Amino acid sequence: MNDDELLRYSRHILLDEIGVEGQARLLAAHALIIGAGGLGSPVALFLASAGVGRLTLVDPDQVDLTNLQRQIAHATERIGQPKVDSARAAVAALNPGVQVQTLAARADAALLDQLLPGCDLVLDCSDNFATRQAVNAASVRHRVPLVSGAALRFEGQLAVFDPRQPQAPCYACLFPPAQVPQEAQCATMGVFAPLVGVIGSLQAAEALKLLAGIGPPSTGRLLMFDGLRLQWSEVRVPRQADCPVCGAP
Repeated sequence: MNDDELLRYSRHILLDEIGVEGQARLLAAHALIIGAGGLGSPVALFLASAGVGRLTLVDPDQVDLTNLQRQIAHATERIGQPKVDSARAAVAALNPGVQVQTLAARADAALLDQLLPGCDLVLDCSDNFATRQAVNAASVRHRVPLVSGAALRFEGQLAVFDPRQPQAPCYACLFPPAQVPQEAQCATMGVFAPLVGVIGSLQAAEALKLLAGIGPPSTGRLLMFDGLRLQWSEVRVPRQADCPVCGAP
C-alpha cells in the first residue's frame, strides 16, 4: 500500500481483526454485484469506500425518477442513464482507486459463467426469483461465495451461502427452484427507503468479512428484519441432500 492508501484505510488498519494484511486482501479482491438498485447502491458504495480493489456491476435497467427515493448511488441528473454507469460515477467520486467494470445486461446463466471464475465473491442484489436462482446455481458451479439480500415493504432478508464448505446449504436449499413464488414488485407493493440501506449495508459487511478473512462465517442462517418494529429473527438453514442444485448427484 502507498501512503495515500495507508491514510485512506487507516480506520480499518487500526482494527486488529483487519490490520494491514486484511486491508491488502480487500485491495486485491474482486466482487461481482448483481443489481445496481436499492440493495446494490449501498453494497457498491461501501465495498468501494472499504477498498475492495475491483467491482463488476451488472444491471439491465436505467435510472428512473422513482428509484431516487431509495437508490442512493444515483442522482437526479443521471436519470435515463444505465444504472451501472450511474453507480460507476458514484463509486469514482467516492474512491477513484477502485476499478469498476459495468455490464448493462441481465444476469443469465451464460453471462454468470463468464464472470464468476474471475471473482472472489458474488452479491445478489437483484429483485426477482429467476435471477436469484441463476446467481445461486452459478455460485455453486464455480464454488464462489454468495451474499444474498432481499427487501420489500418493511421486510428484509439476508443470507450467506458458501459452496466451499462441504455441509453448507445453498439458496435453493431454502427456496427450491420449482416452487416459484408469486412475484411482488416494489412498483406495486412499495419499499421503505432506509430498509434497502439496512440490508445492503449488512450485505457489504458480510462480503468484507469473507474477503478479509475475519469473523465467524454466517452460512446456514437466514436473517429476517422487520423494519416497522426494528426486530430481527433467524432461521437455521440445513443443507438438503435432495437439493437439485447442491445436493448429492
